[in-house]
Amino acid sequence: MEEAPKVIAHQIGGLQNDAFRFGLQGVKSDIVGSHPLESAYKSVSRTNELMKRQCMVNLYGTAFPLKMDLDRQILSRFQRPPGAIPSSMLGLEAVTGDLDNFGFEDYLNDPRESETLRPSDMHHGMEVRLGLSKGPVCPSFI
Repeated sequence: MEEAPKVIAHQIGGLQNDAFRFGLQGVKSDIVGSHPLESAYKSVSRTNELMKRQCMVNLYGTAFPLKMDLDRQILSRFQRPPGAIPSSMLGLEAVTGDLDNFGFEDYLNDPRESETLRPSDMHHGMEVRLGLSKGPVCPSFI
């Protein structure tokens, strides 16, 4: 008589469709893409970024945009651990020029300060960051 295996093989972090941790998934959100205006905005911003990069290559040489890319990569890594205080990413905003942009959160409420936002689980956030678990670091609205 064969003995059953005593170790259950499973994927670390469980299922990606964990309704208790990440909320209910909608089928429509998986099928339908983004709004056409959003895709147009992203393509225009990508084109503007490439034009700025080419202007910097023409003015300062090829090493300058490479140095800026390296600075952007370094500054995008520095973050606070997930928890009550979110990362401001001020250095990255200064390098990319996003300090001059006036977004909706500047004149409306910040979505993270909403009453319906579930507080993030610091332990799960660190598991996601270290690659031990899957899913978003912070669950969305209730």
